Amino acid sequence: MEINTLIADPNFEIIMKLVIALLLGMSLGVERAVAGKTAGMRTYGLVTMGSALFTIVAVLAAGGYASADALTNSLRFTAQILTGIGFIGAGLIFTHEGKISGVTTAAGIWVAAGIGVAVGYGLYLLAAVSMVFVLIVFTALWYVENRVKSLAHTEMEE
Repeated sequence: MEINTLIADPNFEIIMKLVIALLLGMSLGVERAVAGKTAGMRTYGLVTMGSALFTIVAVLAAGGYASADALTNSLRFTAQILTGIGFIGAGLIFTHEGKISGVTTAAGIWVAAGIGVAVGYGLYLLAAVSMVFVLIVFTALWYVENRVKSLAHTEMEE
């Protein structure tokens, strides 16, 4: 089989969407795993790939990517993805000794689902840029937030 024939196959595009979604999600999960959070590479990868899968199924079941009606009809299905992910995110948030934790991880899971949906609709640039922004929030803003907290504690002690 020639590479041109393989790439032209509609199933190849679907498989590539799933692979892209999985890789984007796993990229987010790497940072969470390094930070020692409850959700890591596997969780983020599954959320993004699952969201892409359900989006692809919704579009194809409604008539395919070439149909404006199919895209409109698939939006109801997509909305349910966000509801389901909200349920998973709620399970990641817990309190211990009066402190709430897991909110950032839950928000990250929610955005990861959005990234998967974007891939499912074929919005690859949007998905990639969103992933970069989430990584910035997870890493760079963590340092900024800690610096602000330390400044606030220093001022309170004075």
